[in-house]
Amino acid sequence: MARFNKVFAGPAQHVLPQVQERICPTAVLPGTALIENGVEFAQAGASAATKVYIAQDNYLALRDVDTAWPAGDRVIGMETLDELFFNVRVPTGQDVARGAPLTTNAAGLFVVAGAGTRAIMVAEEAYNNTTGADQLVRARKAQPGMIVA
Repeated sequence: MARFNKVFAGPAQHVLPQVQERICPTAVLPGTALIENGVEFAQAGASAATKVYIAQDNYLALRDVDTAWPAGDRVIGMETLDELFFNVRVPTGQDVARGAPLTTNAAGLFVVAGAGTRAIMVAEEAYNNTTGADQLVRARKAQPGMIVA
């Protein structure tokens, strides 16, 4: 069971978050990282170097945050904006400190960024994921060009 029931965490606005919709040939979980691959979305790989979107929960089909978008479906990808919070998916066993820079792993999950790695998000809460399942952790967009020293 997920700790949170939504991927977009606020603050509430009338026209936010900004989103893009693309077909994604693979199944993706809400809260994972997406990149554009031509005219489609693709699951972001390790240390994604292009613009990253966050997969939104499939509220159109009344699905929860632990239900993946089906392969070949039109997926909603949220654009990360500085002033907004998102709940991003971190793998089990990942110990995240508040303020930790986060990057992506090969599965599009968010992990603590190592030295010399591009930070995509910054954790807004401390969470030690010992639950045995991937979990959503509150984060916001990292500053553009942020490389971990």
